[in-house]
Amino acid sequence: MRLLAAVLFLVLTAQPALAFKFSEEDAKADAEESARAQRIGQLVSVSCKKQLKDKKIMLVIAERTSNGYNTTQSRYGAHFQAINHRLRALGLKTYTQEEIRKQIAQAEIEAHFRNDPDAAINASKKLGANYVLRGLITTQTGINPVLKINEVAVAMGFTLVAASGRTLSSVAARADSYAGTDTLGMALTLVNEQADEAVAQLYNDYCRNAGTK
Repeated sequence: MRLLAAVLFLVLTAQPALAFKFSEEDAKADAEESARAQRIGQLVSVSCKKQLKDKKIMLVIAERTSNGYNTTQSRYGAHFQAINHRLRALGLKTYTQEEIRKQIAQAEIEAHFRNDPDAAINASKKLGANYVLRGLITTQTGINPVLKINEVAVAMGFTLVAASGRTLSSVAARADSYAGTDTLGMALTLVNEQADEAVAQLYNDYCRNAGTK
């Protein structure tokens, strides 16, 4: 009976502390989300001229591998849609993956990631794109020094360039995963978690810098 009473006492006295801890964590999470929403609101409140919104943006995505770049656009359909619909929600004009695939060859898409400016410019002209948004997925594997288990770090960077090759904006998102080999799935999770702020920053930079020389 004494043991049972002691256990009950510990449980009952621990509950307020646990409740306080959870409440504190919830308050911190709410504050972070509120600050994030405020940052996004400020970024998209920038004035963007109508003629800029009428310009067309080509979004292409690739994955850096040990053999170079994988630029098969159908492989990144979900990632494309996650970014594309956010760009359109802000009033920007973009191409569909089908439009890009019909008019741009794989080699020309690869040129955007190989730092081949002449080929990239020619590809943009062929499609009639005024700007190109490049999304690049990269991964890094290793052993976590503390947990001694496989660690996979996934990053996704976005670079917005004019058809001339001038860079207007560059943003990045990163996440660490301690399990699994589904890097595309992790990259999609990363996009869905951080795309709102990333696209808001791209939009802000685009509206401020696209009209300048």
